Amino acid sequence: MQLQKLSLINFKNFASQQFEFDAKINCFVGPNGIGKTNALDAIYLLSTGKSYFNPVASQNIKHGESFFVIDGEFTRDEKQEKIICSLKKGQKKIIKRNGKIYDKLSEHVGFIPLVIISPADRDLIIEGSETRRKFIDSVISQSNKPYLQNLINYNKVLAQRNSLLKYFALNNTFNSDTLAIYNQQLHEYGHKIYDARKDFLETFIPIFKERYASISGGKEEINLSYQSQLLDKDLETLFAENLNKDKALQYTSVGTHKDDLSFEIGNYPIKKFGSQGQQKSFLIALKLAQFDFIKAQAGHTPILLLDDIFDKLDENRVSQIISLVDQDEFGQIFISDTHAERTEHVVKETHQSYKMITLD
Repeated sequence: MQLQKLSLINFKNFASQQFEFDAKINCFVGPNGIGKTNALDAIYLLSTGKSYFNPVASQNIKHGESFFVIDGEFTRDEKQEKIICSLKKGQKKIIKRNGKIYDKLSEHVGFIPLVIISPADRDLIIEGSETRRKFIDSVISQSNKPYLQNLINYNKVLAQRNSLLKYFALNNTFNSDTLAIYNQQLHEYGHKIYDARKDFLETFIPIFKERYASISGGKEEINLSYQSQLLDKDLETLFAENLNKDKALQYTSVGTHKDDLSFEIGNYPIKKFGSQGQQKSFLIALKLAQFDFIKAQAGHTPILLLDDIFDKLDENRVSQIISLVDQDEFGQIFISDTHAERTEHVVKETHQSYKMITLD
């Protein structure tokens, strides 16, 4: 998998910009606020159909303009693939592959495997469970189409059940038969989601621990564990036990939409007890494990985006990461950094081909 050319029109701070890339390492360098991260986000958007940094699609249009276009030329299985993502204000986002518009965005997910490592990943540690669930879902969905469809179906039925609970409360009424239909559907979709997440984490956690040991030199004990209400009871039972609570709250309080991941260092929450360097190493290990998992599942080497990767890491951890990146298992890599000399010094040590792209 390789991105050869990228063209941006009215995307974030770019009015019109074209890039051509090296097959191995590409470095966007320049001062803060110049658009380095925006360039990486454009590549991410071509892969996933969404911005990594701003979920409100219309806010990615350059100020004062009415549309954006992102055009990428890729090589996949030695074939040329042209992916275009465009958006006009007030209209639906369009993704085209070789001139053909996708009917559903979900059809494109996983076609261009990609992993991003960014300072924004810290949200995985400091934010609520929804952020961590999205991480699990994004990894599994890139190589498991039925999972993504189950997830879409589950969320649709969940919204309907919540609306029904609100209707009951507003009209001082209750119909157990109608609720039972939604319960049964959520039970079906929810257990498929739970089983897929459980299977994924059984494979993923050992890979993650190995990656962390490589970055930290094996000095720290870390853990990652799956938390789900379905570990002990099936969903139908949980709905029955929490019926009165759900009626009072007017929303569904149990289910796979409450799943979470626990991040620990030395048996304590890394959020409270991990240093900045330890937290960043944890997140980098998490994303490199994502890379390994997607590569194994998809049969293609994902593109790797490293946004501001060297910030807040000591020299030892930086050198560990670069030695990892130098291995043949990695394909095309994109790096953003404010320090051009530091970046060039680091990538030279990899003995890989590279291209420096200065934004000013």
